[in-house]
Amino acid sequence: MSTTSTLPDAPPAKPAAPRGGRPALYHPTVARLTWRALLGRRRALMLFGLPVLMLVICAAVRGLAGADDSTANDILQGFALSSMLPLLGVIAGTGAIGPEIDDGAIVYLLAKPIRRSTIICTKLLVSIGITIAFSAIPTLLAGYLLNANGQNIAVAYAIATAVASVTYSAIFLLLGVITRHAVIVGLVYALVWETVIGNLVPGAQTLSVQQWALAVGAKAAHGDLVSSAVSLPTGIVLLVAVTVLATWYATRRLRTLKPVGDE
Repeated sequence: MSTTSTLPDAPPAKPAAPRGGRPALYHPTVARLTWRALLGRRRALMLFGLPVLMLVICAAVRGLAGADDSTANDILQGFALSSMLPLLGVIAGTGAIGPEIDDGAIVYLLAKPIRRSTIICTKLLVSIGITIAFSAIPTLLAGYLLNANGQNIAVAYAIATAVASVTYSAIFLLLGVITRHAVIVGLVYALVWETVIGNLVPGAQTLSVQQWALAVGAKAAHGDLVSSAVSLPTGIVLLVAVTVLATWYATRRLRTLKPVGDE
């Protein structure tokens, strides 16, 4: 098992400055490698499996119970937003960088003249894109299957899922940088905090990413079925703050990481 240690005294090669003097936030080669890693056979099966399962369940519910706004709201919140999305975030967020650190492959990337902030931002953007594609789009389709977007529920939950995907990706990418057990820690957070505590414990709901995202999605819904435990301004501030802080700290930790061989 690989470990991490601080960089030696000799400074690494200085990253080449991009045109215009501004740090680049996206590197095509890093993005291509990340896409390839996340859409490999094993992860692709997991990424596809959850949305397909949700759509099958929604089709069965619609066939058995017909269109019902309350049922649609319960399924989209309980399955799509509370369960499926955090799990997809774990797969995409930790998978964007965690395996490279564990097997030591990250050393080749760190040896290149690429800014650490560029590496983190590129991997974050790829993770966000994959998470949104496999969560927000299926959620929108599921909403139309359940009640043909009655009360604009499908659109509301698709927006909430897309917004939450950004913050989840940042959180789980950070876990991939700071711990070798990122998947386990991410699953515990996703299943225990976001799925159970974030739904059932009133005080804890204010610290739940899904509740922050629901505050945004609720603005697109008609009626009062879609609601959040926090206000819209609070939800937006917390989503932005956690995303920025997680991205900043992941960049800081990556600057001091150097994978070393197995002992």
